[in-house]
Amino acid sequence: MSAGELTAADHVLEIGPGQGVLTQRLLETPAKVLAVEIDRDLCLQLSETFIASMASSQFRLIESDFLKLDFDQALLDFELARPNKVVANIPYYITAPILEKLLGTIRAPNPHPYSNIVLLVQKEISDRLCALPGTRANGALTIRAHYLAECEEICPVPPTAFKPPPKVDSAVIRLRPRAFPTFAQNPARLSQLVKVGFSQKRKMLRNNLQSLVDRDALTAILESLSLNPQIRAEGLGVADWVALSNAVDTLT
Repeated sequence: MSAGELTAADHVLEIGPGQGVLTQRLLETPAKVLAVEIDRDLCLQLSETFIASMASSQFRLIESDFLKLDFDQALLDFELARPNKVVANIPYYITAPILEKLLGTIRAPNPHPYSNIVLLVQKEISDRLCALPGTRANGALTIRAHYLAECEEICPVPPTAFKPPPKVDSAVIRLRPRAFPTFAQNPARLSQLVKVGFSQKRKMLRNNLQSLVDRDALTAILESLSLNPQIRAEGLGVADWVALSNAVDTLT
């Protein structure tokens, strides 16, 4: 819970509270909690447990699918303060779209960034989010996330921590959204280069990108950036991708 760094001034968003195990821990902090739960029966249970209790002034609940929810409109409709932090055990199978809704995209970052996002995710996703250049885990998800936020793994979580235990390992991650120090002059181009560049990870980057950039021109750009012309996409960090995108942008 300490990873959330919650204070009395914070309004924390919890996605998918389920039966309220994490909700209870959140309500033990001084922060106010806004939970979004899709299941009607679970919403009734959460209402009975928390809204009807002494925590009612600290807890608000919205029954909705978070991915489909017009969050800005919901805040207006229910006269709620905008959450500034997120702490949640999210469903693993929709981790990617939840991350995109929380962070935004390279082309359109979240205009209301959270100061701190703490999530329980599958360990494989944590490895990808926190991957370093040159490692197999480094991929398009890594670059998109690193362009939008600082990413770190707080701790691994073994299957034995759950009942029943899942078949995969988990981890707690923390994302701190921020503007990337060196911005992409053309975010749409950066997004496209990353997508196409990682489309076939076993191929050299210049081969993957030849449909977008002349192969010889790309080779010259890579050399000017002190990158091996035979490098694969996984060999580049987010700063390399931004520099590559900005260099490609000067060709047009």
